[in-house]
Amino acid sequence: MERYWNEEIETMSREDMKKLQDERLVKQVKHVYENVPYYRNLMDEKGVKPEDIKSTEDLHKLPFLTKADLRDAYPYGLLAKPLSECVRIQSTSGTTGRRVVAFYTQNDIDLWEDCCARAITAAGGTNEDVCQVCYGYGLFTGGPGLNGGSHKVGCLTLPMSSGNTERQIQFMIDLQSTILCCTPSYAAYIGETLHDMGYTTDDIKLKAGIFGAEPWTEEMRRSIEKSLGIKAYDIYGLTETSGPGVSFECSEQTGMHINEDHFIPEIINPETGEVLPDGETGELVFTSITKEAFPLLRYRTRDLCVLTRKKCSCGRTLIKMSKPMGRSDDMLIIRGVNVFPSQIETVLIEQGYTPNYLIEVDRVNNTDTLDISVEMNLEQVSGDVKDKEKSLAVAIKTMLGISPKVHLVAPKSITRSEGKAVRVIDRRKLHD
Repeated sequence: MERYWNEEIETMSREDMKKLQDERLVKQVKHVYENVPYYRNLMDEKGVKPEDIKSTEDLHKLPFLTKADLRDAYPYGLLAKPLSECVRIQSTSGTTGRRVVAFYTQNDIDLWEDCCARAITAAGGTNEDVCQVCYGYGLFTGGPGLNGGSHKVGCLTLPMSSGNTERQIQFMIDLQSTILCCTPSYAAYIGETLHDMGYTTDDIKLKAGIFGAEPWTEEMRRSIEKSLGIKAYDIYGLTETSGPGVSFECSEQTGMHINEDHFIPEIINPETGEVLPDGETGELVFTSITKEAFPLLRYRTRDLCVLTRKKCSCGRTLIKMSKPMGRSDDMLIIRGVNVFPSQIETVLIEQGYTPNYLIEVDRVNNTDTLDISVEMNLEQVSGDVKDKEKSLAVAIKTMLGISPKVHLVAPKSITRSEGKAVRVIDRRKLHD
C-alpha cells in the first residue's frame, strides 16, 4: 500500500490545489515586490504591478529570473527578509562565474525538509529505516536536505557525506542501512566497490536509493538497481529554489511529482519564452510560493522536460515532470547537431559498457571533434579492442547522426566522482 508523508496535500483535488496556489502566489508577488528592489525593477520595466496578479493564470505576465540575474544580485540583492530572520545559506558549486547564494529562514528550512520527507516516504521510508546520506554536506544542498527529511520521517540517519567509500560500505553492512541517498554516479561507484571488496547484495540490507543532483538515464537506473539490489528513485531540486525535494519519484517510477503547494511549474519555449501546454517538451520554470527569504518568481532552470497530469497509480495528484532530458544551456552543438551526454550514455549501457565515460569536444582546423573515452569492464578487455571501438562508434553515430572517435580504456582508469560526475570537457570555449 502506498504511504504518504502529507496525504491531504499529496492527493489534493486539482481545484483545491489551484485555489491554494492562487492564494499563495498573490501573497508572494506582493511580498517580493515590496521587499526585493531588484525584482521590483524587473516588474516595473515590464509594466506589471502586484494587483495585476490575481491567480496562476496571470503568472505569464511576470518577468523571468535567470542565473545571470542571481549572479548580478549577489550576494544580498534578491533577499526578501532581514538578515536577522535568516538562519542559513546554501550555495551552488559555482563552476561557472559567481556562486549563487540562497538564504533560508527557519520556516524555509522546515518546509524544505518536509518536501524531502515526502520523497523518503514515497521511496518506502519509515521510522524503522536506516537512511545513509552520502550527498555532500556543507554548502551543497544534497546532504542537509535529505538529512533533515530523514530526521522528520524518524529514520536512523547516517550523515556520511561523500567519499571514503570503503568506510561507507562498512557502515552500510554493520548498521544495516536500508535507504541510500547520493548522486547516481556515486551509487554506481559504491556498487562497483562493494563487489570489488568481495561482497554481494546478500551482505547488505538496502531496499531503496534516492538519487539526484545530476542527469542519469533509465539504463543507468537498471544498472544501479542490479548492482545494489534496490529500487532506485529519482529526486530533483535546485539550490535556487531550496534544494532536493522540489519533486520526487513514487513507486510507479514514471516521472517525479512536483510539490505544487510550494512550487508552481511552467514549461516554456527556451527561445521565445512562450508558455507551452502540458505534454510539450521545453524549459522548466519554477515559481516559489512559500519561500520567505529567497523567493524566486519564474526562475528559468535551463532543464528540458515534459509536464504531465496523467493519473498515477500511487494515488498522488501532484503534477509530474519527466526526468530532465538535458539542459538548454549544456546541450552541446557539435557540427551543427544538438548532442546531449545522456544520449551517449544510453548507447554505452545498451552496448554493455559501464556508465564511466568522458566526452571531449574540441575544434581542429575549424571543425568540431568528438572524442569519447569509455571504460571497459574486465570481461571486455580481451578480444580485439579496435573492432569494439569501431562497433561502438557506429552505434553512437546512429544515435547522434555524427561520427565520434571512441577510445576504450582500462577498467577504473577514468577518475571517479564522489559528488557530481564530470562527463564533458569542451575545449572549444578556450579558443573562442
